[in-house]
Amino acid sequence: MDSPLPKFLTDIINSIQEIDSFFELYPRRFDTFCANIMLRRAILMNIAIIGEATNRILKINPEVAITNARKIVDTRNYVIHGYDSLRPEMIWAIVINHLPLLKKEATAILLKLTEDSELR
Repeated sequence: MDSPLPKFLTDIINSIQEIDSFFELYPRRFDTFCANIMLRRAILMNIAIIGEATNRILKINPEVAITNARKIVDTRNYVIHGYDSLRPEMIWAIVINHLPLLKKEATAILLKLTEDSELR
């Protein structure tokens, strides 16, 4: 049976790419993010997907090489359960400071899994 790990990594990468694509339509600025409820909700949904996919990855491989994987899952839980106390600065910091590294790591892991499966 094939591992679902590549699917979850692809979900993470696709969600980050979708967030990045929003900034083709809107300036990548905090004030724009704060002023646009649709943009904020779309980003939050993608962050929730990223967190859920990371949670599923950790269930398969708790030692996965994703920086702050547990914090990513915790952020998903906070987005879902603490939605009424979310600070826009926190979400913006994730978009600007953390998603680029996560995209790089998820892509590298997916590439390695693909190469390893091709060697079998």
